[in-house]
Amino acid sequence: MSSTELTPARTQGGLTPAQGLGLAGDAQAAGALDEYLTFRLGPEEYGVDILKVQEIRGYDAVTRLPDAPPWVKGVINLRGTIVPVVDLRIRFRLGEPTYDAFTVMIILNIGSRVIGMVVDSVSDVTRLDPEQVRPAPDLGAALDGRFLAGMAGVDDRMLILLDIERLMLSPEMALVDQED
Repeated sequence: MSSTELTPARTQGGLTPAQGLGLAGDAQAAGALDEYLTFRLGPEEYGVDILKVQEIRGYDAVTRLPDAPPWVKGVINLRGTIVPVVDLRIRFRLGEPTYDAFTVMIILNIGSRVIGMVVDSVSDVTRLDPEQVRPAPDLGAALDGRFLAGMAGVDDRMLILLDIERLMLSPEMALVDQED
């Protein structure tokens, strides 16, 4: 499947991922805006820091692992690197996933790890002024908000911003040893 590489080494002139995609403007260069890759899980739209994204690929078959949690789909071989693949729809208990032409795998760089994340579709890259980002509401025990970086209103839609590093490195995800 084809992929969109977002690493600075694959962008023109060693620019940041957003600049390499032609998405950064004067405000980004001045440091005024943060950029998020937005994606869908069901009807909801989520965002992750664009600087954590290495590339975007179409969903491809994965090699299943025995005794893995349901949200760990398996692993892929990405140019010689074995990459665990997580389905966020399953992890967030958002219903049964459907794998179709719109299903996408976002390859993330989390610390020294490379992790694949399956989502329903990718929307776009959204620039947010820090003042647009609000803290996630405290819903007590009804919602585990540890993995939410905040909420942002953009036009007529609400973005759920994930702290993707905290989520992917959490013990619940079972992707890293406790010593890491």
